Amino acid sequence: MGAWTASASNHREAPITALDHKADITDLYAFVSYDSQQVAGETPEKVTMILNVDPFLEPANGPTLFPFDPAILYEIKIDNDHDAIADVVFQFRFTTEYRIPDLYTAVAGIGANGAANPTTGAAVVPPQITSFQSAGLNLRQSYTVDMLDVATGNVTPITGGSGAPFYACPANVGPRTMNYESLFQEATYTANGGISVFAGTVDDPFYIDLGAAFDTANFRTLRSGIPGVLTSFEDVVVNQNLAPDMVSGFAVNSIAIEVPIAMLTSTGMVMAPTSPEATIGVWGTTSRQRMTVRSAPNPAVNSGAWSQIQRVGNPLINELIIGIGNKDRFSMDEPLNDMQFAGYFLDPPIVGVVEALYGGALAVPAAPRTDLLPLVTYAPPIAAAGTPSGPVADLLRLNTGVSATPPAQQKRMAVLAGDNAGFPNGRRPIDDVTDIALRVVVGGVLAAPFSGYNADVNGRLGDGVMWNQGGYRSQFPYMQSCPSGRNRRHLDPGEVGAGVRD
Repeated sequence: MGAWTASASNHREAPITALDHKADITDLYAFVSYDSQQVAGETPEKVTMILNVDPFLEPANGPTLFPFDPAILYEIKIDNDHDAIADVVFQFRFTTEYRIPDLYTAVAGIGANGAANPTTGAAVVPPQITSFQSAGLNLRQSYTVDMLDVATGNVTPITGGSGAPFYACPANVGPRTMNYESLFQEATYTANGGISVFAGTVDDPFYIDLGAAFDTANFRTLRSGIPGVLTSFEDVVVNQNLAPDMVSGFAVNSIAIEVPIAMLTSTGMVMAPTSPEATIGVWGTTSRQRMTVRSAPNPAVNSGAWSQIQRVGNPLINELIIGIGNKDRFSMDEPLNDMQFAGYFLDPPIVGVVEALYGGALAVPAAPRTDLLPLVTYAPPIAAAGTPSGPVADLLRLNTGVSATPPAQQKRMAVLAGDNAGFPNGRRPIDDVTDIALRVVVGGVLAAPFSGYNADVNGRLGDGVMWNQGGYRSQFPYMQSCPSGRNRRHLDPGEVGAGVRD
């Protein structure tokens, strides 16, 4: 599988979601499931899909913390016949309850027995929260999951064996109040049909020198002496960040589902990677009902058809490719209609901006950028030869027949580094989509050779952030624990421990 295309992540990238954080999708991941006992070449069995929403959550920001919005319909959609129309849809809806409505905060707890009023002896603080039944878990969210077969209209509820509700793991407010790890484990459910689900507030797995990126690509100068260009040595350093991960210490709300591959393909079977039926397209959406009536002091009442607020397929398409005047239109439209945005795909404005900033030190390919077409069609090397290309559409394409790479062998540059189980063949949390985007979209490595191309510049572009400071789990749901609200750290430029090379 040869190297090819790129992009990154979507934190408050469009005007509509900058004003509606709860509906803002930060990242979408879809990959063949792996675990710490993974053996290279194992036959794929399941696919994990993760939809992260509500960016830059500060774990210390009480008292309500960061519940999912019960007014939003969260969906993960799968196209399995290459027409950019959903064939299988997983729908998530949340419900909030306040179990101690007179308490000032969403969660409270201390010790094994709680705390009492020293004068009256009356119980005042519940015991530390260790489960979803703990008394101190005041704001508790449950959710439902439904699997929709679009062709037949059949809806299959995804339920646990006991029939008990699925609960969402709350933010990690701190070690006195809760045993977050216990809640995280309890919130990881095995459901009917071999499906697993998780929802909750977790560490944001995305990593980037965000301040440098949006200071008009003011990337830091590393050993190469050229801003935003890594040396060959730096490019293989994966255990040390050379620039600050500015998403460190922040949390995000995560919805994860692991599904047998046979439920996703058009054949109902696990297909070989050389089969056209092996490749699916995945995207996520958030939607609100069209009518909201607010009659204070009563709660808002929502009604009417669902209206899409945002969608995400490939990372960073909306954030760095689509013009800001069209970002809302892109967010609310369907992938099937993406031909209207083909001008952005074939001549991304960001390329010209970065080229100008480098003042001749970086040559870029001339438009139209046909080397980027595989990003928005079903094409080799991700899809098998002979797969219908389908319409131009922003979908995260995943060849479900490609075996997962064992965690210890995964490479942050994924397909560009010969690790064919990562981006852009789907996307894993570990994949360094920022550096991949810089090299493919801006550096034009897939269009090489062209006039002025320099592999040591075009092929070494990077922001210097190589991994997520919070790390990852090596099994479902793969997200790492939410940072402690009491003890979290945000790593700043120049700070000791921020990974900035002296």
